[in-house]
Amino acid sequence: MRYLTLLRGTHSTTPPPPELMAAIMALGEEATKSGSLLENSGLAPSSAGARVSLSAGELTTTDGPFAESKEVISYAIYEVNAKEEAVEWASRFLKVHRDLWPGWEGDVDVLKLFGPEDFPAP
Repeated sequence: MRYLTLLRGTHSTTPPPPELMAAIMALGEEATKSGSLLENSGLAPSSAGARVSLSAGELTTTDGPFAESKEVISYAIYEVNAKEEAVEWASRFLKVHRDLWPGWEGDVDVLKLFGPEDFPAP
């Protein structure tokens, strides 16, 4: 099963500590070596993006930044046997933030990606 994780974080006036970045790299390496981590990347601030909306049959485009208090700042795609494994990777990721960047707050959405196992054979 594949899961997409989306990290949302508060705006910070300070860059992430080097120790945090080293811990993130080590965790990513561990997840890659285990075969769980398929892809990941940081995301530019929403000010560099746009939102395309459909409402009442009309399409509108709004340039960022968006009003949310937490920005989506990175994503990862995991291949795991169960949702609990994806949640565990997400928890470990947040724990290194808690331990190495005091005061930083955020959350991770863990979303299942549909795969062939989700659809019955015709």
